[in-house]
Amino acid sequence: MTGKEFDIFFRKMYLPLGMFALRIVDDAQSAEDIVEDAFTKAWQQIEDGKVFEDFKAYMYRSVRNGCISFIRGRKETVGVEFIPEADEDTVDTSERDARLWKAIDSLPEKCREVFLLSKRDGLSNEEIALRMGISVKTVKNQMTKAFSRLRDTLSPTHKPFFLPFL
Repeated sequence: MTGKEFDIFFRKMYLPLGMFALRIVDDAQSAEDIVEDAFTKAWQQIEDGKVFEDFKAYMYRSVRNGCISFIRGRKETVGVEFIPEADEDTVDTSERDARLWKAIDSLPEKCREVFLLSKRDGLSNEEIALRMGISVKTVKNQMTKAFSRLRDTLSPTHKPFFLPFL
């Protein structure tokens, strides 16, 4: 694998691998650290001449193992059997979540803030309006705008359209 190929893979898989790790360790910074460490170790192996048959599968396995090490380091008694394997469904879910969060991040700032307060934080339109100092009608308009943009962004690769918030 060349440096350019590695860079392309890194850009494509960083966020999905992060979503996968986040579901396991339930801590965004730790998940990011685990993914970065997995990529660093993989690059070191590539520089040492290792050839990977299925680099994507290797990275998911590496991230999973990093998550297991992280959990064991916290002295938690979670059994390895409860940590998901990096099977096709898990990979698909991680990639879907990554596309969703990338689409949410691309929303205009005010629209994104209203959307996240509603869907992530569970606030009502009235609570959002009060918190942001805007009218309920503006909240509704921003939600409509958010759903429309997300639907347009995700619909070619994500049917039927729904938002899986944790």
